[in-house]
Amino acid sequence: MHISKLNRTFAAMSVSKQATTVHHVWHLCLLTLLLAMLTVSRATAQEASSIYVETPYLFDKSDSYEVDFTNVADADYSFPLPVGRVVAASSQNLEIETVKGDAVKAMFAGTVRLSRHIHGFGNVVVVRHSNGFETVYANNAQNLVKVGAAVKAGQTVAIVGGTNDRYYCNFSIMVNGNRLNPATIIDIHSHHLIKQIVVIKKVGSRVNVSTRLTPEQVRQREEKAQTMSLDTNDPFQGKQFYRLNIDLISSDANAWHYPLDNSHVISGYGGRRRHSGTDIKNGPGTKIYAAFDGKVVQSGVFSGYGKCITIRHHNGLETRYSHNSKNFVTVGEMVKAGQVIGIVGRTGRATTEHLHFETRINGKAFDSSYVFDHARHTLQKGTLQFRKNGGVSRLK
Repeated sequence: MHISKLNRTFAAMSVSKQATTVHHVWHLCLLTLLLAMLTVSRATAQEASSIYVETPYLFDKSDSYEVDFTNVADADYSFPLPVGRVVAASSQNLEIETVKGDAVKAMFAGTVRLSRHIHGFGNVVVVRHSNGFETVYANNAQNLVKVGAAVKAGQTVAIVGGTNDRYYCNFSIMVNGNRLNPATIIDIHSHHLIKQIVVIKKVGSRVNVSTRLTPEQVRQREEKAQTMSLDTNDPFQGKQFYRLNIDLISSDANAWHYPLDNSHVISGYGGRRRHSGTDIKNGPGTKIYAAFDGKVVQSGVFSGYGKCITIRHHNGLETRYSHNSKNFVTVGEMVKAGQVIGIVGRTGRATTEHLHFETRINGKAFDSSYVFDHARHTLQKGTLQFRKNGGVSRLK
């Protein structure tokens, strides 16, 4: 065969082989793409049918991450029912009551992951947000968004549902399929987003959530602490009135703590026996927590109080904790809100193990329910006005 013809033959074979290779590669790419689409389709089908599913890739790079809520603009956040009222709160969800026909709003911008009727929950919308959170809006009369739709903060996603003239939304917050305590993120009374940094950490199949202050918030808190001396229990400073803004305290989740977890009131303030405090019961051995930051001004056995602790706070109040079996703090010690200061007992004049809790100002006890909602273990709302000669009222 002539050399030039041989070359042309080899060239034709080479082109044919290249074409075959390209054809195979193209088919391989197409197959890979179809498999990927099938995988995504299956994942999407699962996510679009179940409320509690893990968020893909959320913890691929690290087992923890932070969400900074300190600089969230008003336009980037909405309470689910802005004119609603929280009537029931638990560690997993809020029941927000409102009027018939009210619009349910998306808390943050995001993408609708689920929108369907689910047995036991009614019509449900789940929105997945770029910060890793998911918000769940259940018991809707009608869902107004479809799976895959992009929504903005404050956009209407559903119409509130209800029966027997009672209309409400069951709202919850999730990370990776785990429900979080909404009160960690939202002030359930003011409906405001709490300005803080939230730390999310995966532990096995569960998710732990904690909060911390920014350096600037720490500085502001320390400056605020300097405004009132802990060497005196007189916040009036020559004036006849003293006002305490409780909303300012509740805006910082680290600034307060209910004194006894998983407890209930067995005897309130006042009454025929002029009870000077609120008796709160859980059980023997239960931890007692400091209600606010402050300085221990009394710790020891004190008359009928038995083992007793009194803490003076920067907000002008004093809190007293008595009938303790053990005190863990001493006079002069500085304590933080939520710090364990003692153990519930029945020392002094007590017929059962319980915590006798008092709130005091200018040396006088007043009803602690002005400060704490004892049923919900939260702070009350609004501003309190104290008279120097006695008496307290809540300002509207």
